[in-house]
Amino acid sequence: MADITPILMPKWGLSMKEGKLAAWHVAEGAEIKPGDEIMDVETDKIANVVEAADGGLLRRRIGVEGETYPVRALLAVMAPPSVAEDEIDAYVAAYETPSAGDDEGEEGPSYQFADLPAGRIRYAERPGEGMPLILIHGFGGDLDNWLFNIDALAENAPVYALDLPGHGQSVKSARPAGLELMVQTVIAFMDHLGIDKAHLAGHSMGGLVAGTLAAQHPARVASVTLICSAGLGSEINSDYIDGFVRAAGRKDLKPVLAHLFKDQSLVSRAMVEDLLKYKRLDGVQDFLTELAGSLFREGRQAQQVAEALAASGVPAQVIWGEADAVIPAAHAESLQGASRHVVSGAGHMVQMEQSAEVNRLIRDFIA
Repeated sequence: MADITPILMPKWGLSMKEGKLAAWHVAEGAEIKPGDEIMDVETDKIANVVEAADGGLLRRRIGVEGETYPVRALLAVMAPPSVAEDEIDAYVAAYETPSAGDDEGEEGPSYQFADLPAGRIRYAERPGEGMPLILIHGFGGDLDNWLFNIDALAENAPVYALDLPGHGQSVKSARPAGLELMVQTVIAFMDHLGIDKAHLAGHSMGGLVAGTLAAQHPARVASVTLICSAGLGSEINSDYIDGFVRAAGRKDLKPVLAHLFKDQSLVSRAMVEDLLKYKRLDGVQDFLTELAGSLFREGRQAQQVAEALAASGVPAQVIWGEADAVIPAAHAESLQGASRHVVSGAGHMVQMEQSAEVNRLIRDFIA
């Protein structure tokens, strides 16, 4: 049955056990190309579109819209016309969904830790061939902000995503909490892994970090992708920053997180609870307060990178969600010489809301 290719319920992150097949985007008999959007899947964390990893003729849809399936359940089958229907029947009948414990060795690969001058840093790695790509999250985020990107991008290069100091499961005591700490941590992370030069992609504050690193150390950066980036203008939604820092409970935090998405229904109970758990960790509140005071003083962005990055000669692209309610999409015009892409149907978390398009733009740019 070598000619039969299964389409399975994907696994996003280490905690996902099941997902709801919300909608099919392809009919039986359709010719699918790698990268095509084939279905929508919803988890307790967030909904997302699934891209085809392989191409082929969609012979049979098994998954039913609205039904929930375990990770790696068989949802559809691709096969050329030469494969008989009874062969497909046999394949479907014989397929066994691995139980939750069966794939512990393939869990994602799990997170890793590096001891750097700033302290212990958590990161995720996807091995590959070629120039590495490093993903840098934004203010109050963590490496799971790249949940829908890291595996797709690893098809073309080794990919790393890290928790910056004060974030995720990385050190909370590093000081001073500011841009220089973040830039030096990414450089130390590259040194730790023996990476002389890498592509960088940064979201929001992570874009400011990536752009500043490229401007200060252009020999170490092959290209930079800035996604809804800080540092390209002075305006910022201070209600979001202040609200995120101050929020101590679900009632305070949920309306703040609604600023991040065009589709505000994506702010799930699990997302709010996960962020509240993070904010209650020792040292987080003081770190975020100090960091916000350093980067976003008096409701404005204190640090600008566009001029220095343009002068560095490092190839740059800018990606923005058209409906960004945190940093104006007009800032995409600020970086001279950069290729610019404003993506419809997305807000500040464009890499989550329109992950297929963002992944395509990054892959094409670094190719």
